Amino acid sequence: MDPISVALLAAWAGGLGGEAGRQAWDGLVTLVRRPFRHGGTESDAEEAPSVSSGESELVALARTPEDGARAHALSTALAVRAALDADFRRGLEDWWEEARRTADTGVSNHVSGGTFHAPVIQARDISGGSFQGSPPTP
Repeated sequence: MDPISVALLAAWAGGLGGEAGRQAWDGLVTLVRRPFRHGGTESDAEEAPSVSSGESELVALARTPEDGARAHALSTALAVRAALDADFRRGLEDWWEEARRTADTGVSNHVSGGTFHAPVIQARDISGGSFQGSPPTP
């Protein structure tokens, strides 16, 4: 499984991405709060090394989403837990696939605030261009 994007984790924890970002973050919170199974049985859990479920990293990132180290710590905790808990790994893979699709297509632009006397341009991935126009007529 690919590592979870540190930048996206930080963005979603900070509330970026609008409704789609909030839903992605809420889905991760729900997933991380599932019981940690360490291989699937209770005896495995007793013998397993002590590793984070990811919840403390999730809470820390939610408190300070601008802290890249906390986003990295969460990404690492998710990867370790996925390696040790097959059910979690499947859930994380499903969540990540959906979250990436949302992040790739979840662009939403909104223009408001009154009457505009100039064109409004909405775009994505512009490079090497320039915009020139005539001033509006009074």
